[in-house]
Amino acid sequence: MSTSKHLNTMTYDVVIVGGGAAGLATIASLLKRQPDLSIALVEPSKHHYYQPGWTLVGGGVFEQRSTCKEMADLIPKSVSWFENAAVSFSPHQNSVFLTDDIKLNYRSLVVATGLKLDWSAIAGLEGNLGQNGITSNYQPGMAPYTWELVKKLERGSAIFTQPPMPIKCAGAPQKAMYLACDHWLRDKRLQNINVEFCSAGAALFGVADYLPALMSYVEKYNITLNLQTNLIGIDVDAKKATFKKTNADSSTEIIEKSFDMLHVTPAQVAPDVIRQSPLADAAGWVDIYPDTMQHKVYANIFSLGDCANSPNSKTAAAVRKQAPVVAENLISMLNNKKLRSVYDGYGSCPLTVERGKIVLAEFIYGGKIDPSFPKWLIDGTKPSSLSWFLKEKMLPPLYWYAMLKGHEWMANPIHRDDLPTDRHAKPSCNFDAN
Repeated sequence: MSTSKHLNTMTYDVVIVGGGAAGLATIASLLKRQPDLSIALVEPSKHHYYQPGWTLVGGGVFEQRSTCKEMADLIPKSVSWFENAAVSFSPHQNSVFLTDDIKLNYRSLVVATGLKLDWSAIAGLEGNLGQNGITSNYQPGMAPYTWELVKKLERGSAIFTQPPMPIKCAGAPQKAMYLACDHWLRDKRLQNINVEFCSAGAALFGVADYLPALMSYVEKYNITLNLQTNLIGIDVDAKKATFKKTNADSSTEIIEKSFDMLHVTPAQVAPDVIRQSPLADAAGWVDIYPDTMQHKVYANIFSLGDCANSPNSKTAAAVRKQAPVVAENLISMLNNKKLRSVYDGYGSCPLTVERGKIVLAEFIYGGKIDPSFPKWLIDGTKPSSLSWFLKEKMLPPLYWYAMLKGHEWMANPIHRDDLPTDRHAKPSCNFDAN
């Protein structure tokens, strides 16, 4: 940002960059605790999406319109909304620069930009998504095309892909596959369709406790499982996908697979504005302490959600637990008090293994399972119709009317003094990294 330009400068207690789940939930949790805070939200989009619903849109359960609301309807009236994009961060000046020559000064900054879908990492994909049998539930508005392809495919080859970690909702690529297979099985077409799951990871799912249930569905649907097999290119005219496969001896080979339907999960990286800023770690993510969500260098900066480098699953369920922690710690920081609230790495992945049943994966740092319900009610390691009811009927209103409104049901922050000793250990791995 050139200093020679005349900048429109404003100052706030808190500036929040990003109006996705993480940004809006943090605003709600902050105002719940201190309603008189002056808060600015930086978010150029006019729409807000309930992204966990896109799997069900792609499976013919939800309508796309049910997953979208107007951004203006979700932002509290006391919050100043800047419909601009952040272009640079100046943490030494406590400033954020936006498009249209706007400069926002802050006492505290919350970075919640989400991540970037890197479609360009797959040769031949750009310009062909949403046609020729190529789809992705990760692309806004694309899930209805996924369902269209599922309904129309009578026979042939269907390939579902997963790139290297990190990605948001690590189970989503296989959720799409299971729902498609369930539809084809019920419609007595599955025997005519060759289904393959090509994952860059070395395991189907990163938390071993859930593998038996998932593998039982791989067998039920007769899915060919290709691990350490990463999509690198697409020949649209020939309808062939190119993969780089890593063998057991670490050697690699290039293989081609024909497809009639291809569900692509793109590589995912931090947004450019983060990667090019002083806030980023070597990989480009916002560099924070994984327990307090506070930046490792700049004490008045916090980050949560998909753009942060805490080694947790990048899911809305994680954000639901992170936002109250950020809110409490940020207010403590503003008042020169010790940061007491900690995030234990909780994440959840409701794996839609068939229409009407879900394997409810819940875990914390280190890949330790951490169920929200007693085992007699929901055993998360087994497919459950009650878990499906939770996903289909309960979680959407919980998202819109609780999480984004500051009602922290089952999300009260853990305080360090109350944390069991087995959770004091620093997280040492990203358990989503297969």
